[in-house]
Amino acid sequence: MLFRRSVVLATSLTLVGSAMGYDLVRDYSGQNFFDGWDFYGSWDNLTLSQVWWVNETRATSEHLAYVNDAGRAILRVDNTTNLPPNMPNRDTIRITTKDYYDFGSLWVFDATHLPYGCSVWPAFWTKGPNWPFDGEIDIVEGINLQKDNQMAVHTTQGCTTSNSIVQSGSIGFTDCSHGSGCTVRENKPNSFGQNFAQNGGGVWATQYDVAGVFIWYWPRSDVPAELTSNASSIDISSWGTPSAAFPVTPQCNLTEFFTPQQLVLDIALCGDWAGVQSIYSSTCPGTCNVTGPGSPAYDNAWFEINYVRAFTTGGPAPTSTSTTSAPTGSTTSIATVIATVTSTAGSGSPTGSGSGSSQNDTNAAVRAAAVGVHAVGAVLLSLVAGVVLAAW
Repeated sequence: MLFRRSVVLATSLTLVGSAMGYDLVRDYSGQNFFDGWDFYGSWDNLTLSQVWWVNETRATSEHLAYVNDAGRAILRVDNTTNLPPNMPNRDTIRITTKDYYDFGSLWVFDATHLPYGCSVWPAFWTKGPNWPFDGEIDIVEGINLQKDNQMAVHTTQGCTTSNSIVQSGSIGFTDCSHGSGCTVRENKPNSFGQNFAQNGGGVWATQYDVAGVFIWYWPRSDVPAELTSNASSIDISSWGTPSAAFPVTPQCNLTEFFTPQQLVLDIALCGDWAGVQSIYSSTCPGTCNVTGPGSPAYDNAWFEINYVRAFTTGGPAPTSTSTTSAPTGSTTSIATVIATVTSTAGSGSPTGSGSGSSQNDTNAAVRAAAVGVHAVGAVLLSLVAGVVLAAW
């Protein structure tokens, strides 16, 4: 079945010297921020958190998704409803881009505030049309009162990373197929929680390339000039070592595990990471729950976003919502040099179906596999909570 949404396909780029250039194809910002996204409109069937990701109508009426007076997009958790014990799901937001982005893409996420607080689990991430089988990239993710962002790549069986990869973050798990995925903890300051907000937020850039996946983070004071100037074309060759690097290696050819990706923003509560007792109690009192008075428990559980921008090496994206096709090819990446790997061509052609709420159409086998993956991850995270969260 063909995609029901447009696919942004990148073509090969002829490079001059060591430059790596990208052209803007989508700008999610300002009063039109939400135009390019679909609202999920269902319960959390991915991580078993205690939320209902509302549809656009409810998001608007409950004032959970809107653009504020400063022109920034706000996505937030309901912080007013007093939920009785027999209604354990609290309203919150999950949105997914209508477009898919192929290899040769760069995504930039600029935020001034991330959701945080006990039970709170926000994420900015990507997925293929058939989650969890088409790959997942976690760009921004954290839980409870965690202080540092965690980045990760999730795949099906057969992909591992290594402690020898050149990156500025700290490697965690190295098997990308288990519940936690291949994880990297950010070492730069102020990447999550209260400190992130107090220091003006920051910017992430993610290179999605046939050479691998590479994620950079900059606190507000260190954001590169090409990103602060709102340039429509950017050169990433001067960005240096990424916070997290997942290069193509003999142990994992990522092009075999990933298809074109959608961008996702969501806020979960409790669930099979934030709600695991040994993990929750390391930073928060009691047990994880979302009932009782909403305020002030979720007064800090909101995104404030300057923009999300998508760039590709292939020029302007199609404007039609019908499926498009274009030649696919490899790109030579600055990240290839950083990771000392050789870029190899991979297929970026879409083969499945999907939309911003495609998980509602996913069959029971996929959901069962997803629940199983995250359940295993919860157990593993519980075992290492004392080590990992002590560092946070």
